[in-house]
Amino acid sequence: MGALTENHRCPRGVWSRLTDAASTLSVGSLAGVGFCYVINERPTAALVVATAALGAVLATAVRQAVNGKSS
Repeated sequence: MGALTENHRCPRGVWSRLTDAASTLSVGSLAGVGFCYVINERPTAALVVATAALGAVLATAVRQAVNGKSS
């Protein structure tokens, strides 16, 4: 197994990865819904769901771009 290198990082657990993903999705969807209500005073339910989904996708994409990981 040898000595650990200077750049060694221990693998993270399943629960840690799940909570990170869930928090990213929830923050993104809340930001999308908030933006929807800022733009439109009384949005339809379909518009709110669509902006929540778009916000979650954008937050996940930004998180992956910042971390430099593809998964």
